[in-house]
Amino acid sequence: MALLDWMASEGGLKVDGDGVVLRPPRTGDYAEWRDLRARSRAFLQPWEPTWPADDLTRAAFRRRLAAYARDREAGTAYSFFVLREEDGALTGGITLSNIRRGVAQMGTVGYWCGEPYARRGLTLAAARALSRFAFETLGLHRLEAACLPHNAASRRLLAKAGFEEEGFAKAYLKINGVWRDHVLFALISPRPEAGRADELVSV
Repeated sequence: MALLDWMASEGGLKVDGDGVVLRPPRTGDYAEWRDLRARSRAFLQPWEPTWPADDLTRAAFRRRLAAYARDREAGTAYSFFVLREEDGALTGGITLSNIRRGVAQMGTVGYWCGEPYARRGLTLAAARALSRFAFETLGLHRLEAACLPHNAASRRLLAKAGFEEEGFAKAYLKINGVWRDHVLFALISPRPEAGRADELVSV
């Protein structure tokens, strides 16, 4: 395995946060994931790409897991489920994707939260935990995120997580079938030496 021996198994990678635990999705998570996503569909769809017709099927979930594993092995993305620490309940997901090394040392943060767990601080805790993982474990220098201009909840979350608004991108992502403008945010590592090539593990 290229990045840290303790990431070798599916269950070996875990990131602790304030009241949450981040870990890669597992095959046994399917039913809970399907039920949470189905229950939250109307809540999530305005902020996400159009769901494929088979999105909630077991076969589609298996494809997701395979893609997540390939990305994790390549060091290009890390997808996590967000679990409430007190009872292990699945509350949503968060991903560090589009990881670029070399002179960039950056990645993109994206997240979703099931409707029953919204506005309880769980996704904020996950974003803070993921940022620490990106900077301290992966040695990244910069994180980027984006949200729709009228998504006030997401804008507040990113600000509370330390991200700063940097700009505006027209027709940035195709959301719910339409190319939509986005507000761009970024967070820089608090460690001045973050991203130095001589301190990075190989990926």
